[in-house]
Amino acid sequence: MAKGKDKKASDENKEVTENQTAPQATVEGGDKPQAEQRPSVVIQTQYVKDLSFENPNAPQSLMVSDAQPQFNLSLNVNANTLNEDRHYEVILNIRATAKRQDKDMFIAELSYAALVSVDKGVKEDMVQPLLLIEIPRMLFPFARQILSETTQAGGFMPLNIQPVDFRQYYRANQQTSNPKVEEKTA
Repeated sequence: MAKGKDKKASDENKEVTENQTAPQATVEGGDKPQAEQRPSVVIQTQYVKDLSFENPNAPQSLMVSDAQPQFNLSLNVNANTLNEDRHYEVILNIRATAKRQDKDMFIAELSYAALVSVDKGVKEDMVQPLLLIEIPRMLFPFARQILSETTQAGGFMPLNIQPVDFRQYYRANQQTSNPKVEEKTA
């Protein structure tokens, strides 16, 4: 008997949920709800494109030492046009090295990428900043986690990379090298 009651209560909750609709805002002068008119960007998938870890001086590099390691981190973002339908590949490249007394402890390199679709409603002048600022910002936590786990698996403390301000990175690159979305030919 309790089973029947639970099913009925569940059905009632389902019905209430299905019948509830949020009011939809409309764009001024338009009949369609704003949510339907808003341009969208979709990350179709994200993936490790390339991952390399070298521990060239093991096991000596893993031994306890009083000398502090020196870390170097470099970052690069690329976006490639895949076709005319506004599909892109955005690649976040991170290279991390650690040295102690001029000997390499580890070299870790990761290319973490995403396939991105940009709706035609996104203005052309917004596509490049979107691909080179916002998409890398979304990819970064995943790439950071992969590098942290990789260095730990290599016998070192997990690499803790601080958050990156991709807007500042983009602006700095605009002033020096004029970043752009590259056409990729098959």
